[in-house]
Amino acid sequence: MTSTTTSITDWKLVHPAHAGTRALTSVDLWAIPRVGKAEPTPDERQAVVPVTTFDMDANKGTTRLWLVDLTDGGAAPRALTSTVSSSGQPSVSPDGKRVAFLRKTGDAEKPRNQVFVMPIDGGEAEQVADLPLGAFDVQWMPDGAALVVGAMLLKGHLTIAATTTERDRRADDPVKVNITEDNVFRYWDHWLTPGETPHLFHVDIATRELRDLMPDSEELFSMMDPAGSFDVHPDGTEIAYASIRWDGDANRLRSSVTRLDLASGECTRIAPTDAFNASDPRYATCGRSIVYGVTYDPDFYADRTRLMRYDLASQTEISILADWEHSPGSWDLGDDGSVVLTAGVAARNELFRLGEADVPTQIAGDGSISGVTALTNGRVLFSRNHTSQPTEVFLLNADGSERPLTQFTDEALDGVALGEVRETTFEGAEGAEIQMFVVLPPLTDTHANLPFVNVVHGGPHGTSGDTFHPRWNSHLFAAPGYVVATPNFQGSTTWGQEFARCIQGTWGDRPYGDVMAATDVMIDAGVADPDRMAIAGGSYGGYLATWVTTQTDRFRCAINHAGVFDTQGMFASDVIQSRHLSLGGRPWDDHEGLDRWNPLRQAKTMQTPMLVMHGERDYRVPVTQGLLCYSILRDRGVPARLVHFPDENHWVLKPRNSIVWYREFHDWLARFLSRDGDAAAETPE
Repeated sequence: MTSTTTSITDWKLVHPAHAGTRALTSVDLWAIPRVGKAEPTPDERQAVVPVTTFDMDANKGTTRLWLVDLTDGGAAPRALTSTVSSSGQPSVSPDGKRVAFLRKTGDAEKPRNQVFVMPIDGGEAEQVADLPLGAFDVQWMPDGAALVVGAMLLKGHLTIAATTTERDRRADDPVKVNITEDNVFRYWDHWLTPGETPHLFHVDIATRELRDLMPDSEELFSMMDPAGSFDVHPDGTEIAYASIRWDGDANRLRSSVTRLDLASGECTRIAPTDAFNASDPRYATCGRSIVYGVTYDPDFYADRTRLMRYDLASQTEISILADWEHSPGSWDLGDDGSVVLTAGVAARNELFRLGEADVPTQIAGDGSISGVTALTNGRVLFSRNHTSQPTEVFLLNADGSERPLTQFTDEALDGVALGEVRETTFEGAEGAEIQMFVVLPPLTDTHANLPFVNVVHGGPHGTSGDTFHPRWNSHLFAAPGYVVATPNFQGSTTWGQEFARCIQGTWGDRPYGDVMAATDVMIDAGVADPDRMAIAGGSYGGYLATWVTTQTDRFRCAINHAGVFDTQGMFASDVIQSRHLSLGGRPWDDHEGLDRWNPLRQAKTMQTPMLVMHGERDYRVPVTQGLLCYSILRDRGVPARLVHFPDENHWVLKPRNSIVWYREFHDWLARFLSRDGDAAAETPE
């Protein structure tokens, strides 16, 4: 185990300070363009890159497509689309002359994505399909004459004409009601009762004719984001897609991969029978196999992903990376049969190549890698960000050298100072080794006796990673002069399955010990002022921040964003399968287990001033969790402040709302962590 020394300057320097004249602000954060996945042209000399920028007056973002040169010393990026309409999810035609993409059209209050095609060398875009509920994904057929498009239809109205009629009828109907007998009836921020069901359509470019490829299906694709759920075979004879259905025998959701023969319409499921979830099928370039991911434990949502390789000729499959300790996050297949994949390792998302021996080799690291595309000759196109650098696009060469291809974010950060980022490990609960990043405030050389904010990530099976987060940004937390620590407590991912699983049913046990140990490490190193400390977290992090305040009064204040406060109330969440295992019991037969780590049952000990922030449309951690926490604190006379967003979900996504969120975050810290703030003032009514 790495020993923590008495000076933060002895800890590993992950990213040096970024020189500038002013600290990062929330306005700066929204001025930074957000760079999406690059889509290469067939000759691999260019790529189409979606880039989103935000208009504070309009309170929304607009995505433009840019043509980026992949050749060494190539031309500067060129905009393909304008800022008039948001355009994204590009797909380049097989001949490299056209790009298909989704563009928002229609009602300004509720625009829908429709499918457009335009010449890649410039010209007008043409809409090639009018889908009643919009489209969510698009891929070219290999002959370049047609597209495969994902779009929603309504259950009971499974044609475009019938869905259009029913959509209009519902819009005119003054009665708005949700009625269901389903186990899962809402998800994240929307109700499933309207019956939106994904279908794949064949769109003929010349005739604009649409053909439903799965006319009777009522299964779902990924409910968070259905894009990327299907792939087209290189010869255009079939499609592989991942879909979700309710397994009544097992009483839970189950997903699988299906092969859809485009000539006969025949569907064949290919996932192993003992796997409970399958996802992201991708065809090999040669067309002989499909690689997809599976998990086996239906009661542990962070179960490690394994990869399966399905041979189309023999209709057999083998497990690859079966014994690998890491969990693949995304993958693509190269022309040589190799698989390039990302996986989380010790708070980074690294890039690996898997060859014929099925032994993964790391080929790129440093920060968080995503948006991976395998090119010819062993090259890889990918995106990367890290704590001190927003996302940009990179090219990895076969010899291991890499080259940045874009600099879309440089201008927005010009003149902005960012503090050092350091890393250390220490002994946590039960003797476990715990890693954490530490972000120092900018524009100071002081490393001692700083006001300290201990920031706890959500999940709990997630990671405070080496990543530039647009909603939960460590540098922005530190900007006013705070030192910020982000410990990866037991339960975090990227340290193996057992490290993540060990807190099942005991949410407040080891993570509490780890977070308090992290606090002691910061104090012992002399960097944190023990009299000016705060604890903050979102989702599970909000739960743990609240749980900490039921156990200790060491922190001057707490910030709880969308946190769990009553474990019994979490059975009103959107997906409750296996909740009893993570929370410690069921409301009807194990009150003792469920209440052992329930902050509500410890509320009489809470005396730490708390800022509570929550979105009304949060169905993952229902808004009543935040309201209950705030009301009980106020009833007990504990200083508390409620920030409620009527139009936000579990996340705060609207630019102006985010400005308010960060303002409240910093104001609360300033109120209680200032040197002359020894007597906490009561929150104004």
